[in-house]
Amino acid sequence: MVSLFRHAGLLRDKTSAQRGRVTSIELFFDLVFVFAITQLSHGLLHKLTLAGLVETTLLFFAVWWVWVYTTWSTNWLDPDRMPVRVALFVLMLAGLVMSISIPSAFGAGGLAFAGAYVFMQVGRTAFCVCATGLASESNRRNFQRILSWLVLSGLFWIAGGLAEGNARLALWAIAIGLEYLAPWTGFWVPKLDRSTTADWDVDGHHMAERCSLFVLIALGESLIITGSTFEKSAVTVTTVAALVSAFVGTAAMWWVYFAIGAERGTHHIAHAADPGRVARVGYTYLHIVIVAGVIVAAVADELVLAHPGGHVELPALLAIVGAPALFLAGNGWFKWLSAPYFPLSHLVGLALLALIGATEFQFHLFTPLALSLVTTGVLVLAAIWEWLSLTSGEAEAHRA
Repeated sequence: MVSLFRHAGLLRDKTSAQRGRVTSIELFFDLVFVFAITQLSHGLLHKLTLAGLVETTLLFFAVWWVWVYTTWSTNWLDPDRMPVRVALFVLMLAGLVMSISIPSAFGAGGLAFAGAYVFMQVGRTAFCVCATGLASESNRRNFQRILSWLVLSGLFWIAGGLAEGNARLALWAIAIGLEYLAPWTGFWVPKLDRSTTADWDVDGHHMAERCSLFVLIALGESLIITGSTFEKSAVTVTTVAALVSAFVGTAAMWWVYFAIGAERGTHHIAHAADPGRVARVGYTYLHIVIVAGVIVAAVADELVLAHPGGHVELPALLAIVGAPALFLAGNGWFKWLSAPYFPLSHLVGLALLALIGATEFQFHLFTPLALSLVTTGVLVLAAIWEWLSLTSGEAEAHRA
């Protein structure tokens, strides 16, 4: 089988001008994760408690991990080859089962979620071991190490799916902890040693574009939730204002990420001496915070549309203020990779959000709609500030 895959040419052609191209099958694969993100945001909305936050966070970590590992795999494998396409279709079906199981993952659907997740992680990586064959010894060794870690974590996922209550949560926490720890150890395995980031010969353009598209998916899902919630609401001045606030907030998040961060990040990873390290830190880990901010923003927007007036309950406060804070923090850290400093606009935005949150918690000055408008204003301020700073800097450089 290794020999067959080797001759089938399942690795991307490194000499081709189309090497880093994102293919249509990869975009089709992402559609399953639109559904997964919707399930996560709805799950958090319907269980706005500490337990609900912990459970949703763990499930989000799993959803992101299976997606980003597939993105790493298609960075090396050629999705235009028939075996790879078939493998992605199989992964999509398993991903659909995983997504369907999200609302009941800590109930009756635990084993279905765990089984689908483990199948995707272990099955895809085993396929990659065979698909790389003898054509790339370093990649084959790398996938063997990854497979060892995923088999180990898979035991905890399945055990958690068979357990109940706090035992399931504990076992799954161990499983996801192992998977998130693994890259920092270089996927060390006895007798197989460890990988280095230099071994992860990634195509920077492909990795950057794939993660940018996932952020776009999350933003689009936020708009879908906003539209569907508004459709069910009575059309009043407050609900229209809530709709506008939600839309402007989403547009500001797009601006903060895509106007500067995405393009600069693409340039940075494409020209980095160690693109594997940038891909691990900037795209595999830091993008978690960015996407989490968008998901929480969708929850906050739905809460405000449903109840624009009255007292701001603590869960709503945390969502309305926490969403832009997560998004600005994630973007700031991501941009810091390619700049000598954390963006001042993002720091000021985070300080303002902390002040707004503390003030509302102490004095209860805002309605949910008013709080949403204020936090949206902070996002708009950060976006405009950064854009003006960039354009003025370019003008200075041009005059020089």
